[in-house]
Amino acid sequence: MTDGARRTTYLLVDGENIDATLGGAILGGRPAPEQRPRWEKVLEFARTAFGGDDVVGLFFLDASGGTMPMSFVQALLAIGFRPIPLAGAPSEKVVDIGIVRTLEALVDRPGDVLLASHDSDFAPQVAELLGPGRNVGLLGFKEFMASSLQHLTDAGLHLFDLESDARAFTVVLPRVRIIPLAEFDPVAFL
Repeated sequence: MTDGARRTTYLLVDGENIDATLGGAILGGRPAPEQRPRWEKVLEFARTAFGGDDVVGLFFLDASGGTMPMSFVQALLAIGFRPIPLAGAPSEKVVDIGIVRTLEALVDRPGDVLLASHDSDFAPQVAELLGPGRNVGLLGFKEFMASSLQHLTDAGLHLFDLESDARAFTVVLPRVRIIPLAEFDPVAFL
């Protein structure tokens, strides 16, 4: 922006999707505390990913059972996230619905968008956000990002890895993934 206005990056976190992918696909079970993302590092990455001025971190939670993980919510608030605890009928995917509505609301609002999820349900809304004057990114584990989202890279979608790009973990995750030759460090395998 050349008019001197501050540029905002909207970070939308699908916490359930990130947690399910981490626990189910990478670790094969519930993550230990030290294996979970450091959400403050994710916020910091969002501040630098597109060179913006401000970050609005929105963390979507399913509170349909009538309770919230208050210690986690308080931790999110302390580091600068806005927790969004949503409730609905058992048949509703409340987090997905909330994220879809937020992505749709961002179409007419200036700013960049960074979505932390692997879910193909968001592909139509992400595609609608792509265009001149806006950076749009997907943050997660690249090898598990839905192909419908990966195909949007030709239209300008940026893919970021939660571990290697955002450096959101304090431990090395046991991932098997394609390594670009330029990034290959044999010492890591010895």
